[in-house]
Amino acid sequence: MVYLAALVLLLEEWCWNAGLRLCRAIARCFARWPLLAALERRVRALPPYAALCAFVLPGLLLFPVKLLALWAIAKGHAASGVACFVAAKLGGAAVVARLYALTLPTLLAVGWFARCHGSFMRIKNRCIAYLRASRAYAGTTRALRAARLNWRRWRRRPRPGPAFGSRDGSHVARVLRRFIVQWRARRR
Repeated sequence: MVYLAALVLLLEEWCWNAGLRLCRAIARCFARWPLLAALERRVRALPPYAALCAFVLPGLLLFPVKLLALWAIAKGHAASGVACFVAAKLGGAAVVARLYALTLPTLLAVGWFARCHGSFMRIKNRCIAYLRASRAYAGTTRALRAARLNWRRWRRRPRPGPAFGSRDGSHVARVLRRFIVQWRARRR
């Protein structure tokens, strides 16, 4: 059970970090928008319990979307259900991660939240450390590293030159070019 809990926590942490990076990139992209900057300033200035509501509300609002995605999967629409669930998970993680970063100093002023946050972080770190110390995690990490290295080598390998008698070596490309020329000639 500890391995399962640690894996779930690692997945959540990955979603959280990816969402935080996404929100930072969006914030940098839209930094010139005064509305977004003003909204972030207002969120940072919220009182503790209003900040708690702002932090919890997006997760609560996405819960019905996730239930709808599970319902779609149960009704036989697996691809759309999974896509909806993944989009809700990543989008929710992005928004909640950004709100967490904006409201954490204010939230830590609430005594019970600070205690729960500290306890959760200790348990989470202990579970992840237990997982990272296991042989299975080390083996998986080595295998993923080797797969990434092989992928990079495969992408950087030298490509064969063009075939004899063609400009780009692709028969399909020549046929498509000929078709496009004929199609344009007929349109005139």
